[in-house]
Amino acid sequence: MESTRYDVVIVGGGAAGLSAATTLARALRSVLVIDSGTPRNATAAGVHGYLSRDGMNPGELLSIGRSEVLSYGGTVIDGEAVSARRTPDGFEVMLGDARRFNGRRLLVATGLTDELPAIDGLREQWGQGVVHCPYCHGWEIRGQRIGVLGTGPLSVHQALLFRQWSRDVTLFLNDTVEPTDEEWDKLAARSVTVVDGAVASIDAVDGVLTGLTLSQGSSFDVQALAVGTRMEARSALLESLGLSSQVHPSGAGRFIETDAMGGATAAHGVYAAGNVSNLMAQVITAAAEGVMTGARINADLIEEETRWAVQGRFGPFSAASEAAVANIVLGHRRHGLDDGPNAAGMGPAAPAER
Repeated sequence: MESTRYDVVIVGGGAAGLSAATTLARALRSVLVIDSGTPRNATAAGVHGYLSRDGMNPGELLSIGRSEVLSYGGTVIDGEAVSARRTPDGFEVMLGDARRFNGRRLLVATGLTDELPAIDGLREQWGQGVVHCPYCHGWEIRGQRIGVLGTGPLSVHQALLFRQWSRDVTLFLNDTVEPTDEEWDKLAARSVTVVDGAVASIDAVDGVLTGLTLSQGSSFDVQALAVGTRMEARSALLESLGLSSQVHPSGAGRFIETDAMGGATAAHGVYAAGNVSNLMAQVITAAAEGVMTGARINADLIEEETRWAVQGRFGPFSAASEAAVANIVLGHRRHGLDDGPNAAGMGPAAPAER
């Protein structure tokens, strides 16, 4: 078994984790990134909404990010972190292959998983003909026949969003969504077609989405299908430290809560960034959160090191030890006070002999 100590151990080598690692390495911190190699957007053809990187393959973006971390002296390894525990000096992270790594601070940037409805053919089209975010995929499917699969209360909102990119949008209620009177009015006003009935399968020919079929047998031709997934933070590592995921206010899933400043969890020394704590974050947002959290961790470490220095943590010639010696030798005169010509540091002068 291997045991190595770092200033910061980061679990998760996506945009958030690598951005934090680069920030910390540039701050001359020893930093380790542990990456399981299972990014959320692995099936996507390209990253969008990321200034200067629009359309770049997600794998290429992460490869470049790794290179940047390494160029500043950081370390990146492949492996799956399965548990973590608090130690007197910080945290120990255990990998599935029994390797162990220690860090003064722990940053978890493990992202989330998208839970899809159990419908035949849906998983196979995920990231291809089946999409979820209009800002990630809307431009690529603009003007097409877009279906929206009902999965919950946000499906009506999703249908109205995708209406911006196409005039031909159909909301399939899927025996799941029951629009309110107000929502029916909105859908009608925006000419969104609504189809009742449960969806039985997602249809494709030669791997290309062609439509969907309802349980009662009717088929519909769509070129793209939007699905609102249930997003679940990959929080097992954080839960091993006593943290629990929370239900997101939107009802879209569960996330790990951080403080108002961002990054710090309820467990001292443990931080989170990216989709694990922000379900709605796109890649560029996750990267920005990584930078900010990395800077915050560095400030936290500096504060700790300064406290150590004041307390004499760094050896016999610390400020604290020198102050103690000065107090023994000089008393209150260590502050520069002058007791006059008779003062020699040993009390008042003795009377003269006769």
